[in-house]
Amino acid sequence: MNQAIRNSWIVAVALFILLFGSISYVQFFDADSLNANPSNNRQLLKTFCSDRGPILVGGHPIAESVATDSDCKYQRKYNDPLLYAGLTGFFSKYAGQYGLESAMRDELAGTTNEAVFDRISQAFTGTRPQGQSVALTIDPAIQKMAYDMIPDGIAGSIVVMNPKTGAVVAMVSKPSYDTNLMASHDQKSVDTAYAKLVNEPGINLFGSAAYKQTYAPGSVFKLVDTAAALASGKYNKDSVLPNPAALKFPGIDYTLPNYLYGQCDTRDKASFTFALENSCNTPFASIALDLGQDAITAQADKFGFNDKSLSFPDSVTASRFPGSTATLDKPALARSAIGQQDVSATPLEIAMMTAAIANGGKQMQPNLVQTVRTPDLRTVESLKPQMLRQSTTPEIAQQITDWMVSVVDNGIAGAAAVPGVEVAGKTGTAEVGNTGLNNAWFTGFAPANDPQYVVTIMMPNVDVATGAALTSPNASKLFKAVLKK
Repeated sequence: MNQAIRNSWIVAVALFILLFGSISYVQFFDADSLNANPSNNRQLLKTFCSDRGPILVGGHPIAESVATDSDCKYQRKYNDPLLYAGLTGFFSKYAGQYGLESAMRDELAGTTNEAVFDRISQAFTGTRPQGQSVALTIDPAIQKMAYDMIPDGIAGSIVVMNPKTGAVVAMVSKPSYDTNLMASHDQKSVDTAYAKLVNEPGINLFGSAAYKQTYAPGSVFKLVDTAAALASGKYNKDSVLPNPAALKFPGIDYTLPNYLYGQCDTRDKASFTFALENSCNTPFASIALDLGQDAITAQADKFGFNDKSLSFPDSVTASRFPGSTATLDKPALARSAIGQQDVSATPLEIAMMTAAIANGGKQMQPNLVQTVRTPDLRTVESLKPQMLRQSTTPEIAQQITDWMVSVVDNGIAGAAAVPGVEVAGKTGTAEVGNTGLNNAWFTGFAPANDPQYVVTIMMPNVDVATGAALTSPNASKLFKAVLKK
């Protein structure tokens, strides 16, 4: 009998320890991940009717809580929603929270550790609880200019950033939508709007396509090949590269053609300068075949490809170079080297890659938040530039910069030029299946001798003429605007 009681006691104690351990783990160790789960609406419901802090651009709220006459005392209001939907996301009782509304939810709700004393003070003084304000790095004039550059009816994304600090100066994408539709207190209207918008081609309800959507990068990926070639020690600025009209693969009925729209067909051998100026395919495919999959993959990783942990502060969809997860045969490696095959990148990733070259090889953490302040305007958080990784050496970065300047001065990115300013640039054209359409890219920075701004423009599913008209010429206009030229 005593043994039976003893065994029952041991089981009861074990069950108590297991229960206590589970509760402790959830409350103390797993609380953050549970709160961050988009499917968990507990935190949202607790703060839905509260006075959340504003999201500010240029000192003006682009998202704010406004008083209502209903039982729910506050409702979220979005100003210039089409312009900022991709950044703010939305805060909805019925559809969840996304974008900055999710990434900065604790600050906006006033539930961070720094806000505890403000909450206590508000309780004692009887003042209404308020969240903290979040001021963005965005320049409103450049944001509006970039947004207007994308014609209605055409999808596209533009990123402007500071390569030295990682601060995002502008980030836009089209098509956009009215985030106020998702903030309504009426569930039926929210459900109707959500059902329509979630099926609207090109609209990303959960963040800007500039950091949530990946696309084939095409020839802007040749900057990765170039960095890998120089880092290998097998190539230098005077190297002569093979430049056949088509790259053949023995034993395989396949050839990789050269780029058709530059001057690639005028010579069968090329320097790096010529190959980049005219965006020739076969020299860079040959480099990849010579160096091998691992070398190109390693350099891609150093520029931020395959990074699944990036946030700014919202989570960023990882760009992909497939060499880290699959063995590529020679044709696949050759196509990957020119930004095709299964290579994909967000416009933000291409801007970050370009910024690393502009910043002497140092890739900075991208950031959208300038400051976080309490309701009494006390700063509790401010932008502190942080280096993410060393993408390449200063010497290689400078050599690539020189070649990118030549691409604008003498090559196919000439429309990106700015009088009196050295502009470094690279274009890209990635075929979209057999549609006859392309992803059109421009990425570059200025001034080349002291880079202040990176501009990356991406227009998916356009013909060659439309892509050329919407990329390099618009980059020139943006450089002029940010440099006040």
